[in-house]
Amino acid sequence: MADILMILAIATTFLLAGGVKGLIGLGLPTVSLGLLTVALDLTTAMALLIAPSFITNVYQAATGGHARVILRRIWPFLLMATTTVWIGATALTRVNLDLLTALLGLSLVAYGGLNLAGVRLAIASHAEAWAGAAFGAANGILTGMTGSFVVPGVMFLQGIGLSRDQLVQAMGLLFTVSTVALAVALGANALLSTELGIASIAAVVPSLVGMWAGRNLRQRLSEAQFRRVLFIGILALGLYILANAIS
Repeated sequence: MADILMILAIATTFLLAGGVKGLIGLGLPTVSLGLLTVALDLTTAMALLIAPSFITNVYQAATGGHARVILRRIWPFLLMATTTVWIGATALTRVNLDLLTALLGLSLVAYGGLNLAGVRLAIASHAEAWAGAAFGAANGILTGMTGSFVVPGVMFLQGIGLSRDQLVQAMGLLFTVSTVALAVALGANALLSTELGIASIAAVVPSLVGMWAGRNLRQRLSEAQFRRVLFIGILALGLYILANAIS
């Protein structure tokens, strides 16, 4: 019975996370990690998100027709975001997982709080290269340590003034390369077993169903209202994870 309940919990988590991604273009790793770490340890949750994140983000990265323009503009950012993941992942076998879980909670609090406060970076074009490398390195290290691809990478992408369609595609590119790098790093640290890999592949189905439902909802709901509810939820979830990790 416990196994069945766990399978249902994982499927429901990725259904919800896929729905969020379908609605606003991001949030699958953030929402899935936030919910899964309530019942599972951080490394297991990170392993489970690999396949759903990769499949959904490849589609997002390939859609929009701006890939070449985006890559020419943000390749230093993507390069650093990819190559530094292993640095953060080494902490998974050397640092108390409660501390890393607390870091995940803190990153969710920061992401939700900054968005609710309307904080937006404004990065000048002449500073994009070095700022991209710095933000990419920070994003990669945090990805390796927490499994979350968002902070501070999405803030950088928002700050360089990409159009809405370019931003969505750029996030897809970031999340895709980050997922691949995370999978390699977890495997290198013996944290991605065959059993977890199969469970992750199985989680693709509810993720895609949720993503389809989210796209349909996007046509009916106010995105601004939903984003506010989402970020309040992420903030609350982060506070809950943080409180549990330090208690």
